[in-house]
Amino acid sequence: MTVQAQPPTDRENIAKRLLRSSAKASFDPLVEIDWDAPIDEDRYAIRPERVSIYGTELWDRLTEEQRKELSRHEIASVASIGIWFETILMQMLVRHAYDRDPTSNHVQYAYTEIADECRHSVMFARMIDKLGAPHYRLDPVTHLLGKVFKTISNGPLTFSGALFVEEILDQFQREIMADDALEPLTRAVSRIHVVEEARHMRYAREEFVREWRRKSLLSRVYTRFVLGLVVYYSTTRLINPRCYAQVGLDPREARRAARRNPHWQDTTTWAARKVVKTLSEAGAISGPGRYFWRRAGLLGRRGAPSTA
Repeated sequence: MTVQAQPPTDRENIAKRLLRSSAKASFDPLVEIDWDAPIDEDRYAIRPERVSIYGTELWDRLTEEQRKELSRHEIASVASIGIWFETILMQMLVRHAYDRDPTSNHVQYAYTEIADECRHSVMFARMIDKLGAPHYRLDPVTHLLGKVFKTISNGPLTFSGALFVEEILDQFQREIMADDALEPLTRAVSRIHVVEEARHMRYAREEFVREWRRKSLLSRVYTRFVLGLVVYYSTTRLINPRCYAQVGLDPREARRAARRNPHWQDTTTWAARKVVKTLSEAGAISGPGRYFWRRAGLLGRRGAPSTA
């Protein structure tokens, strides 16, 4: 049984509040972050238990130095996914604004978010380079699907897809920024992103509910299915297999180990728990699209959303 999501607040009022918040708490990462500081290779970039092969036999094979190096490559892979999706999101937000009144608070906040996402993409790219990692480009199929998605996306898809990716990153980064034992650069990047993405998530959540309520049954079926594909490909591509080669592991073997690793499965379920709850309550996780959420490992053992 579908539980109706909370109704959205007035569009102009919430956009006005978000614009005020942006004016008070926005950051230029090129200035705020000390990019000249050396990377501390004695620290993990993320908590070790969040590394995809943590607790496996392959993890036991690695030295402590290799484990820390792998953590740097995995956060670089996640950042690469972030850049990929933020680039898609910026294009979708431009399309969203194109048909609307630019004098409205709502559209002006869309422009403000686009500017934020531009800075975030540069920040992620600088972090990847500073960590000594390559740009972990997606496989050709997923890269092509990203182009298709930004072209065929409707309102609910734009904002539910944005909410999913932003929530996943937010959960990882809130943990990183609060842990003094981790690499200072990843903590600094996380802190900026968490502050600014809180506004983006509010905007996406409000607009998703508003757009979702207006759609026909057929449009909702379409949205559920395409959203399931977006979720599946985003989740299963978080860690590029080339990360494992950087520490001497066989990429195929390590990828298989990560997929079967209960620690990694718990991590992805944990990272997605809030957005799963939000979208499930709205009725956006059902029908054929639900299959892809389950295949991505984001639903409970019996197929029910995990809200723990």
